[in-house]
Amino acid sequence: MRYVSFIHRDEVGYGVSFPDFPGCVSVGDTVDDAIRHGSKALAFHVEGLAEDGEAIPEPRTIDAIKADPELTDWRREADLVLIPLLLDRGSSRRVNISLDRGLLEAIDDEARQRRMTRSAFLATAARREIEAT
Repeated sequence: MRYVSFIHRDEVGYGVSFPDFPGCVSVGDTVDDAIRHGSKALAFHVEGLAEDGEAIPEPRTIDAIKADPELTDWRREADLVLIPLLLDRGSSRRVNISLDRGLLEAIDDEARQRRMTRSAFLATAARREIEAT
C-alpha cells in the first residue's frame, strides 16, 4: 500500500508530509533520504494509530489529493510522491516460493558472504525494492 506524500524543499533539505495523516512528517538531506525517512515515519505513525485503536485510512489517489480544496496551500510547490507503508509485524511467517535454481544458488552465495540467512537476505532485498519504487 502506498500513500501520497508532499515533499517540500527548504533551506536545510527536504520535508515530507502526508495529507492522509496530518502530523506525520519527516525530513531528509536529499529527496531519497526524505522518502526513506518518510517511509519509516509513516510506519511509526500507523503503528501508533493501530495501538490506539484508531482506523487506518485507505490511501487516496493522487487525483483525489489534487482535487481536495483543503490541500491547495499545503501542496503548493510540493512534489507528490507515493511512499510505501511497510509495517513490521514482529513475527515471521513461513512461505513457500519457487525460484530458478541458478537464482537460488546466487541468493544463497550472496547471503552467505553477507553472513545472513536466505530469509533475511530476501526480506532485505524485497524491502529495498519496495522502498525504491
